[in-house]
Amino acid sequence: MPEKTENNRRLVVVSNRVADFKAKFQTGGLAVALGDALKASKGLWFGWSGDTRDDALSVPPHVENISGLTVATIDLTDKEAEGYYYGYANRCLWPALHYRLDLAQSNEEQSEIYFQVNGRFADALMPLLQPNDIIWINDYHLIPLAEELRGRGCTARIGFFLHTPFPSPEIFAAIPSQKRLGNALMVYDVVGFQTTSDRDNFRRYVTASLDGEQLQGDRVTAQGETTLASVFPVGIDVNHFKTLADEEDAKGALLPDAGEDVKTIIGVDRLDYTKGLPERLRAFEVLLEQYPEHRGKVRLVQIAPPTREGLPVYQEIRENVERLVGRINGRFGDLSWQPVIYMHRGVPQNILVRLFRRSHVGLVTPLHDGMNLVAKEYIAAQAAQDPGVLVLSRFAGAAEQLREALLINPHDIQETARALDGALTMPRQERWARHNRLWQRIETYDLFNWRDSFIQSFAESDTNPVNLFPKEAGAA
Repeated sequence: MPEKTENNRRLVVVSNRVADFKAKFQTGGLAVALGDALKASKGLWFGWSGDTRDDALSVPPHVENISGLTVATIDLTDKEAEGYYYGYANRCLWPALHYRLDLAQSNEEQSEIYFQVNGRFADALMPLLQPNDIIWINDYHLIPLAEELRGRGCTARIGFFLHTPFPSPEIFAAIPSQKRLGNALMVYDVVGFQTTSDRDNFRRYVTASLDGEQLQGDRVTAQGETTLASVFPVGIDVNHFKTLADEEDAKGALLPDAGEDVKTIIGVDRLDYTKGLPERLRAFEVLLEQYPEHRGKVRLVQIAPPTREGLPVYQEIRENVERLVGRINGRFGDLSWQPVIYMHRGVPQNILVRLFRRSHVGLVTPLHDGMNLVAKEYIAAQAAQDPGVLVLSRFAGAAEQLREALLINPHDIQETARALDGALTMPRQERWARHNRLWQRIETYDLFNWRDSFIQSFAESDTNPVNLFPKEAGAA
């Protein structure tokens, strides 16, 4: 790896949690995308450790060097974690950003703690910054961070990437403390979104709620601040997934042999109310009900790792999903055929790609999603000459790119059931044609394209352009 030079800029990544660079393999997309860039620039990744302690306010950041990059974390108090993370970020912002104002809960204390913790992040980060840094801040937990850094004298270029959707202006304007959030977003040099819809919603919000203006070239201005609001769709490491799928497929089948005629539908989602799992299961039930020729000939494998289990709404969604699984299996299954195989736990990546390769249909039906990389992973894992079919919610960010998938409205159970029937019976030639176009798109707009294009956006209107990557660092 080349040494950093005076013309290089150091990359500083900030996120709620940091990647575990001590792990043998990196499975998170953000860690894979940014690991090379951080190492090439001798960069810094900063975030919350995930731990709480009573004396957190008086404990300095924990800083260590791992494989040529610096990782720094701070602890929070129990009150901070409850107000900032479990409270305002995940009980209020997360549902609202996914168009679920009915589930958004907040109070003044929690929102104030959210802003205070962002101030704590800024206090801890400032002494670690260098004059030539550029700073990449990630996601809804840290919207106010650039404003806090600027207030402490930080002059570095700062970009923000939102991994969730940005909802319609009317929805965002209903979030408690929305103007503080909106004004904080305007402080960034660049604000990145997953889709043109998200970007356009933000631009309309700025004009409607912040009395701002839309300028030429994706720029918006309000309250004396101007930012570049642009689209950077997240991708995956396509070649890695394809190679892994080839290697794993050679090991043979994972699922019990149900006969050559039995086809598999695969779904992989965190057990979150945004993922549309109850709607998906009802659609599969309707498929078996209204298309009886598929009974005994198809199975749905649903992997649903737990998430945020301490919140009551997640306990409710688990109970609902497990009730539906039991109903479908009890209604249609027999001693030789189980219609739904359900796993409430995570599965290693190598196992997932083997399941993707052996599945005839990838079923990705979120009610709203920032991107949904499972859709792209399913495509990358397919055998080129005999690929499966992707059935995709039109409300996933990925639908903007993956137009050759069978796009459905996940709220329309009948439409989803019809799409499943179409996917299961689609001729090979049509499957191949659709897959070929999807493959070309995910290969072009891969993980490294996303990383490079977002960071290079910092160079716009900058007298010291960004130069972070040796050529080999971005190689897929």
